[in-house]
Amino acid sequence: FDRKNYFYADLPQGYQISQFKDPIVGEGKVFLDMSDGQKEVGIERLHLEQDAGKSIHDLDPQSTFVDLNRSGVALMEIVSKPDLRSPDEVSTYIKKLRSIMRYLGTCDGNMQEGSLRADVNVSVRIKGSKEFGTRCEIKNVNSIKFMQMAIEYEANRQVDLIEEGKSIDQETRLFDTKKNETRSMRSKEDAHDYRYFPDPDLLPLEVSDEFVNKLKSDIPELPDDKKKRFIDEFKLTSYEANILVSDIDIAKYFEEVVLKMGKNKDIKLAVNWITGELFAVLNNKNLEISQSPVSSKNLAILVNLIKNGTISGKIAKTVFELMMDGDKDPQKIVEEKGLKQQSDPKALEAIIDKIINENRDKAVEYKQGKEKLFGFFVGQAMKASGGKANPQLINEILKKKL
Repeated sequence: FDRKNYFYADLPQGYQISQFKDPIVGEGKVFLDMSDGQKEVGIERLHLEQDAGKSIHDLDPQSTFVDLNRSGVALMEIVSKPDLRSPDEVSTYIKKLRSIMRYLGTCDGNMQEGSLRADVNVSVRIKGSKEFGTRCEIKNVNSIKFMQMAIEYEANRQVDLIEEGKSIDQETRLFDTKKNETRSMRSKEDAHDYRYFPDPDLLPLEVSDEFVNKLKSDIPELPDDKKKRFIDEFKLTSYEANILVSDIDIAKYFEEVVLKMGKNKDIKLAVNWITGELFAVLNNKNLEISQSPVSSKNLAILVNLIKNGTISGKIAKTVFELMMDGDKDPQKIVEEKGLKQQSDPKALEAIIDKIINENRDKAVEYKQGKEKLFGFFVGQAMKASGGKANPQLINEILKKKL
């Protein structure tokens, strides 16, 4: 471990315990799924260091406050290589890292609470140039949205300076979330400015091969491997698999639903309900899937009720709304509310015969080529059955009768 020496209000002891020449983890890479293909982002290193305090700049326009509650707490800092080229790539990269850390259980990834933080280094260069421009580090970006806004603003600011023939100062800048702009905070130091030297109070950290091998053997299935398995095992599209593996709790919920659906299951239907109806409710209520008002067990029952024809997709949405109140069993809701789908062919034929007899003129028009009237007959049949008729059977019987 080394001491990184600098004076700033959020560091009362005047130095920060860090790792300079010998980080605990070396190079690596992360793969991102972008709209135009896969993108590889290099990781320079991961080192351990001591957290500083938190400077709060937006409580008062005239003052900066310092919160020392987290000062001295250990953290891991991931240093990325300069491979990211747009705010979208940065957003995808942060989400991917957060997902991996949640899978590993090393960080909950909550940016609002400061569990996951990112400093953004931005530089621009003339198209075709191989050398990077002067970089500026941006602080106070505590959400992915602010990160994208800060990058956009800072890149444009640097381009404007270059086009005006001015130089860019290497500095640390602060992102003002109210004005959506960056402003100068302090000049950016180089490594020699910190006067790194080995920490005399800490012994060298020795990591044995045995310890590393144990860590490797204990690593759970990570997002990329899980995505490949979901595609191979459940025949999902890459897009569907990406959504489901993006968060470990979503992946767990999905696998629980699949397991509880039994043998004769409709995986695609389950995916549609999770990523459609369930996600819509969670977003509206601002809930994580771990706080879902509908358990994986009951969603599995609901999907099976649709699959076996007990209820239609339309009725299922009504049942789903009723399930929200205390995670109710969908089977009981269907029975108590009399929502079971009408699938008796003879009963449906009687309904359709009556409708055709009452609308003979329209039946004749349909037979003469006015095919749009088919929808009219379907609507009348559904109305006559109180919306409980099996739509597929209605369609089949109408085609025969007309």
